[in-house]
Formats: sequence, structure tokens, C-alpha cells
Amino acid sequence: MKDAARPSHAAAQMHALDRITPTGAGGPVDRAIAVETPIAIEFNGIGYAVMMATPADLTDFAHGFALSERLADSAADIVAVDRHATERGEIVRVTLIAARMERVVERVRHRVSESSCGLCGIENLEQALRPLPRLDVVSDAQDAALFRALDALAAHQPINAETRAVHAAAQCTADGAIVRAREDVGRHNAFDKLIGAMARAGSGWDGGFALLSSRCSYELVEKAVIAGCPMLATISAPTSLAIERARQAGLRLVVLARPDAALAVPAG
Repeated sequence: MKDAARPSHAAAQMHALDRITPTGAGGPVDRAIAVETPIAIEFNGIGYAVMMATPADLTDFAHGFALSERLADSAADIVAVDRHATERGEIVRVTLIAARMERVVERVRHRVSESSCGLCGIENLEQALRPLPRLDVVSDAQDAALFRALDALAAHQPINAETRAVHAAAQCTADGAIVRAREDVGRHNAFDKLIGAMARAGSGWDGGFALLSSRCSYELVEKAVIAGCPMLATISAPTSLAIERARQAGLRLVVLARPDAALAVPAG
């Protein structure tokens, strides 16, 4: 089942701006601005991270973030997600099953450890580049499917249509149809929201692929691999580490995807 249209009222605000021009013929204009706010994430009462994000689809975000951080193995590990608005941002409180608490404590220890000594620095580097599983799935998507999805992506970006300031992550079928998409000011957040939405819906990639309206960083590659995504396509360029990590994990990577051409990274 395809997603319904995404609400955007919580993700954009109207602001009065002053228009300037080379000739001086400016004036006041009203423009929709993407909302960016601190989102504090807690797991079983332990503060874990504060992310700057768009305050929409936060339950999806919490699920996807827990999975991407490898704190949860599936949506079944997440008991509840509670959202609390404050004057300075939002708090998302995630309740995991008791069996996952050891992971939370261990990851928090590495996130807050002092890196002034050599040992701590080595531990933090190892955590940053933890081994990725080797993908045992492949995408059935042909080249035409990618361009079909590219053509359809704008129709699944209501927040960006208002603001021109947010990224999108889309789940695409093997023939290029977009099943669902999520948006956020942060490209990582958008992908986490998509991964979380899929997990909550019990949806798999089924030979399809993910399409992201951003550059391809190594974090996005890792999120794709951990989510079992067989192919990742991004509109902008990759980093060297993104290519390296994709090859190590067997992820099919397509970058600089534009309406007239794209670049496929050869398998390692």
C-alpha cells in the first residue's frame, strides 16, 4: 500500500522576509520556511542524542534511528515511542525491550567517553567504523526504474514544495514506483524516518531501492546496509568512504542521479 500524502503543517512556518534585487526594487515577501528544532532522543530513560530535525514523522524517526544505531533489531524491539513538546524543542522517549538495554549503555559509554587518551580515541574510531554485514540481497531495478523514480520524486515532497529546503528519502519498487517517502532538513534524518516507516509497516525492499535527494555520505551507506537495502541512489556525489563502505558490504551504489544520466559505482 502506498503512503497517503504527507502533512506539512508542523514542518513549515510562514515568515516575513525582505526581498533585495540588484536594482533596489525590493519589498516585503512572505515565504514558507522549513522548521528545524532540537529533538532529544532518550532510550529507556537514558539521554542518547540531540538531533536537529524537522518535527514531523517523529515516531518513524525514532524507529529508524534505533535500527540505524543498531540498538534495535526490528520494530518488535521497540515497545513505545512518546513525544513531548517543550519550549526549546522536543523530547522523544523510546522504550526498548529489556534485552536491548545493554546495547544502549555500551553505545552511550562510547558516545560520551573522553577521547584525550589514546585508548579512548582508538575505541571511538572503532565504533565509528564498525564492521558492516555483507548484504545477501540484490536489487532487481533496471536503469529505467531509477529515472522513473527521479521523475516522480518531486510529487512526494510536499514540505520541499513549500520551502525548497529539505531532503527526501524514498522507498522505490524494482520498476521505479515510489511506495513512500519522508522529508527532513537533515538527509540522515529523512532516511531514518523512511527506514522507521518501513519497519512499522512491516515493509521490505523486495528487490527495490532507496532514492535520496542528497549527497552520498558513508553514514547513508551504513544506514542502507543495516536496513537491508540492496541499492542506494543519491542525487549528488559520494564521498570516498561512502564508496569504500558500499563495496565492502556489497551495496549497489548509484550517484549523481539526474534526469539525463547517473553514475554507477563498480562493485569492489
